[in-house]
Amino acid sequence: MKRMAQFAAAIAAAVVLGTPAARAETVGQVGVDWIGNDIMIDAVTDPKVKGVTCHVTYFDRSVVDRLKNGKWFEDPSNNSIACRQTGPIEIGDIDLGKGGEEVFKSGLSLIWKKLVVNRIYDKQNDTLIYLIHSRQIIDGSAKMAISTVPLFGQNVTWEKGKPAAK
Repeated sequence: MKRMAQFAAAIAAAVVLGTPAARAETVGQVGVDWIGNDIMIDAVTDPKVKGVTCHVTYFDRSVVDRLKNGKWFEDPSNNSIACRQTGPIEIGDIDLGKGGEEVFKSGLSLIWKKLVVNRIYDKQNDTLIYLIHSRQIIDGSAKMAISTVPLFGQNVTWEKGKPAAK
């Protein structure tokens, strides 16, 4: 069910925004207790940076846990990310501003909470930074994690030429 929602959201984002949607594939699932709670591991490819894959973890609550503890329609905001070069890096037309851009988004609740991955380019250190966090309408979470992919010394192709360091 969650996979269908992620797929539908990615397709909708691509249609509405006219941007390529990040693709996520579940590559691992680890049970953490007897009531069916799991830690899920997804591989997310950056649609504008070929050759970089991020592995994202999140907690998937079971039906029993939802009934027992309430908050029936949401998962916790505890997430982790690790990004690495997995092939030749080809950088498309990415946002080079300090806020970067959203690469991936998936629902952690029925409506209000999203797991989000943003990409930011650190020009001075020639490094891509991937930030995972949850976005909530009310009571935003301070839980976050980052992963970096250094570009220096790598054979990197830029679609519009490498930006000058500041």
